[in-house]
Amino acid sequence: MEMPPRSPDGSERSPPSRELITSRTGSTLCMSSRSESVWTSTSRSKWEIYHKPVIVLSVGAAVFLFGTVIISLSCFLKDEKKIYKMSGPAFLSLGLMLLVCGLVWIPIIRKKQKQRQKSQFLQSLKSFFFNH
Repeated sequence: MEMPPRSPDGSERSPPSRELITSRTGSTLCMSSRSESVWTSTSRSKWEIYHKPVIVLSVGAAVFLFGTVIISLSCFLKDEKKIYKMSGPAFLSLGLMLLVCGLVWIPIIRKKQKQRQKSQFLQSLKSFFFNH
């Protein structure tokens, strides 16, 4: 079993540096978090919130339409039909996958926005009751 480090005066107390580390844990975790903090209340526009899923949706729709065009070309053109038949379904499936990812992403963002609003409300209530 490992013995805790002793201070120079021989007492069993841990060194003060360890106390400093544990006392700042809560604030360090909030500052080092990569996600948006609940304490910042900057309002963002709809475009700033939804621009990534909209881009994924539009790219997916474009790739899906490109795959549709390639498959229709394989029906009408007789030469090099094998290339169209192989690449058409690949573009269709890739476009459909991006479309579904974008469509699923939007409700997830909405749910996160509602949770963020609830947590901001709870933080304001907590600060109101504990500061008065």
